[in-house]
Amino acid sequence: MSLHRAWFVAAVAFVTIIGAAAFRSVPGLLIDPLHQEFGWSRGTISAAVSINLALYGLTAPFAAALMDRFGIRRVVAVALTMIALGSGLTVWMTAAWQLLLCWGLLVGLGTGSMALAFASTVTNRWFTERRGLVTGILTAASASGQLIFLPVLSLMVEAGKWRPAAVTVALAALAVVPFVWLLLRDHPADLNLKPYGAKEFVPKPAPVPGAARRALKVLFSAARTGPFWLLAGTFAICGASTNGLIQTHFVPAAHDEGMPVPAAASLLAVIGVFDVVGTIASGWLTDRFEPRRLLAVYYALRGISLLFLPMLLYPTVHPPMIFFIVFYGLDWVATVPPTVALCREQYGDDSAIVFGWVLASHQVGAALVAFLGGVVRDVFGTYDMVWYASGALCAAAALMALVIRRRTASTAMAA
Repeated sequence: MSLHRAWFVAAVAFVTIIGAAAFRSVPGLLIDPLHQEFGWSRGTISAAVSINLALYGLTAPFAAALMDRFGIRRVVAVALTMIALGSGLTVWMTAAWQLLLCWGLLVGLGTGSMALAFASTVTNRWFTERRGLVTGILTAASASGQLIFLPVLSLMVEAGKWRPAAVTVALAALAVVPFVWLLLRDHPADLNLKPYGAKEFVPKPAPVPGAARRALKVLFSAARTGPFWLLAGTFAICGASTNGLIQTHFVPAAHDEGMPVPAAASLLAVIGVFDVVGTIASGWLTDRFEPRRLLAVYYALRGISLLFLPMLLYPTVHPPMIFFIVFYGLDWVATVPPTVALCREQYGDDSAIVFGWVLASHQVGAALVAFLGGVVRDVFGTYDMVWYASGALCAAAALMALVIRRRTASTAMAA
């Protein structure tokens, strides 16, 4: 029996997300080098990261709607080109506003179009079975990119070569464009195939005009429901405690305690290793268990681990820190498959766009903590307050996940 083409499409999407994820490895590595070379405060540099993270989320729902209008291939190819352009231009910057433009605006828009809404769109179109598993695999692609690029980029930065690191990110994004254009397909019907696991052939939907209008219409409709705000709130805390906190500030925080940058970056890369395992496992669990309870467990465990982190930062790597890295890695984006499943349960055909808006809240939370983390470090000289506050927020997210109501036939009719 031949392998269904959907798995090849998922493989191309996996490689594509890896290429786009190269930039996700850079901000935490460059905060100190940019501070030293240009004299910019950590708050200013973190503001660029904050803009990037916010646009990463706010672009996602519009990108999902654009994929319905123009197709996945075109949107993704343009997004990768924007990432390459924004990262490449940083090598010539001389002023802080140029950092905000390149890192914040260009790369933010590009990565936002390559966000998890892309994974959700591919999964919804090409699969009717194994959706949780595929969502987990595609989500893990971002962590795989971090694993691949972090050690190499950290060695470049440690040698005083942050510009080659930026060029490497640009080339990685450009290298994926031919794969997208030649191998990625928008819909199974393009190849006269049924989605994986489907009983019947599914015609390709007609292009949906008015992408921005549709994205906003879906938002206004979803915003009238309680589950949307609970999902958005929990995912905002998810973003605050991962991309905003650990990914942006773990390396400089560890460096504050005397740990060499390559060692701290390697620990962050190890998070990527276990993130792959944890996210794929979470996808498998989501196909079999109640996603609300999974989310509650994930957030509770994450919050507990953050409360212990300030006691684990030392100049050298020691066993308790390794345990934290493994534990946090398994829980990093394990929240994505159950969150996508709940969006699909609650909002049906509009779930990819709804998830895009939920992802926007994720990135707003990440952006806020990325910025505030830098400000707290400038003001107090330590990150301790941020670790403790994020741990408390995760406890709140666990409680919020448990109160998301199940969608029944009667609520579906009412909607």
